[in-house]
Amino acid sequence: MAMKRVAVSAFQALSSSSPSSSSLTRHLHASAGSKKIVGVFYKANDYAKLNPNFVGCAEGALGIRDWLESQGHQYIVTDDKEGPGCELEKHIHDLEVLITTPFHPAYVTAERIKRAKNLKLVLTAGIGSDHVDLNAAAAAGLTVAEVTGSNTVSVAEDELMRILILVRNFIPGHHQVINGDWNVAGIAYRAYDLEGKTVGTVGAGRIGKLLLQRLKPFNCNLLYHDRLKMEPELEKEIGAKFEEDLDAMLPKCDIVVINMPLTDKTRGMFDKEKIAKCKKGVLFVNNARGAIMDTQAVVDACSSGHIAGNLATHQNSIKDQ
Repeated sequence: MAMKRVAVSAFQALSSSSPSSSSLTRHLHASAGSKKIVGVFYKANDYAKLNPNFVGCAEGALGIRDWLESQGHQYIVTDDKEGPGCELEKHIHDLEVLITTPFHPAYVTAERIKRAKNLKLVLTAGIGSDHVDLNAAAAAGLTVAEVTGSNTVSVAEDELMRILILVRNFIPGHHQVINGDWNVAGIAYRAYDLEGKTVGTVGAGRIGKLLLQRLKPFNCNLLYHDRLKMEPELEKEIGAKFEEDLDAMLPKCDIVVINMPLTDKTRGMFDKEKIAKCKKGVLFVNNARGAIMDTQAVVDACSSGHIAGNLATHQNSIKDQ
């Protein structure tokens, strides 16, 4: 259902005439039948037939094909996005709108932008546009948009699940069941209650706030680091404490959750030095972007036991490192 909400949000953004979406509307309504729109999504194959609301795949095409074509636009959907002979490259010279998703992104590089002479709009059906060379896009006068808030609930719930997986040492236990083993001590020695643990989120925007709200019933100690403090009423309701200094917050945390975008400033932010500031045995959940954490530093810290568990997004793991 998360991608269904993305599709609905995208539809509203594309069709709205409100000032906030005027640039999108202008691109699509300048002249009927004049826009070539290319969507790049992963193929779902037989899974696409199992759920009519599964629209974030190539087969579902975000659920906006009928609407776009009724407006006279040409809508081409593919999953083939890499290499000089890929389907996307066949259309790069004359497409005007490119729609993609964070989980199967079409990388909009400076070189691609240079060849996309007619490109006006790059739309991410989701959150995060780090697959776009924003400097090159700005220089070319492109509009880069995303569907802010479309999957905040999904991500916050997924983070809570990952925290419980780590704290309860669930994955090794699952492997034991699959393999027909029964070694209680091998699981229990690192299985804990979440109650009483200190959880700190680095970033307390839409997702960070929702995560903190969902953690409150577990009776955790809740900390957050952000550029801005949340509203006093909400902070009191959640019971979270603002930590202005990230380096001071990290040693207090049993669990660190990363909830910030990938930018030039945050790329590789959690390096060897930053990780060393965390307490030994810290658990990490990174549902943001993998490149925020230095891969080798994480590997070394996991090997030494300084990081006891790490569940991070590996989406675009090669490209975004």
